[in-house]
Amino acid sequence: MSVWDSIKNRLKHELIDIVEFLDDSNNTLVYRFERFQNEIKSGAKCIVREGQAAVFVREGQLADVLPPGTHTLDTKNLPILSTLLGWKYGFESPFKAEIYFVSTRVFTDQKWGTMNPVIVRDPEFGPVRLRAFGSYTFKVKDPGSFIKNVVGTDGRFTIEEINTQLRNVIVSQIGNALGSSKIPMLDLSGRTMELGRFLRTETTPEFDKLGLELPTILIENISLPPEVEQALDKRSSMGIVGDLNAYAKFQTAEAIRDAAKNPGTAGAVVGLGMGNVFGGMMAGTAAGSTMGGPAAGGPGTPPPIPGAAPVMPFFIAANGAQQGPFEVALLASKAASGELTRDTLVWCQGMASWTRAGDVPALASVFGAVPPPIPR
Repeated sequence: MSVWDSIKNRLKHELIDIVEFLDDSNNTLVYRFERFQNEIKSGAKCIVREGQAAVFVREGQLADVLPPGTHTLDTKNLPILSTLLGWKYGFESPFKAEIYFVSTRVFTDQKWGTMNPVIVRDPEFGPVRLRAFGSYTFKVKDPGSFIKNVVGTDGRFTIEEINTQLRNVIVSQIGNALGSSKIPMLDLSGRTMELGRFLRTETTPEFDKLGLELPTILIENISLPPEVEQALDKRSSMGIVGDLNAYAKFQTAEAIRDAAKNPGTAGAVVGLGMGNVFGGMMAGTAAGSTMGGPAAGGPGTPPPIPGAAPVMPFFIAANGAQQGPFEVALLASKAASGELTRDTLVWCQGMASWTRAGDVPALASVFGAVPPPIPR
């Protein structure tokens, strides 16, 4: 064999290519196979693996799309490209074409979310502002359309280059989906799967234009502005409490019990208005009875004398603490024993502040039989 024959034989084997792409990344959507001057020998092998498609582009025109498998690049397997190149009768000279390997696998765990609240009209609350976020999956459904409409001549196209666009497509439809679904705001958390399917239906036409498919879209959370959430919490609390009048009485009883355990704080409780409530409760108690005694109008208790002003029980301030309430008859015995004096501070319902007992007209009879202090 001559030297020239050896060179021709060597060149012949170098021109018979193996065209393939092994993707070692997890974010590559399209990769353009690089060849010197894009020359590929007729008869070369093109290996397309599962989850891939090979797209041939000749002079800017889409020629052929090869599915997974091993393909021999000749006139039988590339009819469209053969027509463009004018191949006839097994033309075997090198041809120029760009080969793009497109990943057709499903890309998972892609995030989406609203940067600004979406205003929707709720049937119960009227216009409300909602935020939503979640995840979605997508894949290339039509490799040819994806190359023509999105990739162009990019040699390596990744999901980061299209993620923002896809997220914007989803967010642009979330308001329409929330409004068209007619799902009340309070029911959204329990119907996110239904809303996700509705949102996928609304978004699919936009993905189709890009040659993409949207297998799933998940809504992880739909939230309200903080001030609306606080108002909703208050409304829920009112619903749990139920009868506000009964709840107020219960709170009053609890406060009186706590005050009895800690006499030093009793005055503060009264100052907060609890004494007024307590006095109102005591108004239903007949004169001469204790807190646990029979109520006015009960069996054996005569009604108040017509035209006579009822005398409320009094609290007294002794030894730096509040005591009572005491009926007027009991205060008379305390005055007789010296425990109650004219200078002792007293208070009852209707009084603006604590007052000297000697200055209270209702207690004049209490000190009638008690001599005044001896002058010094």
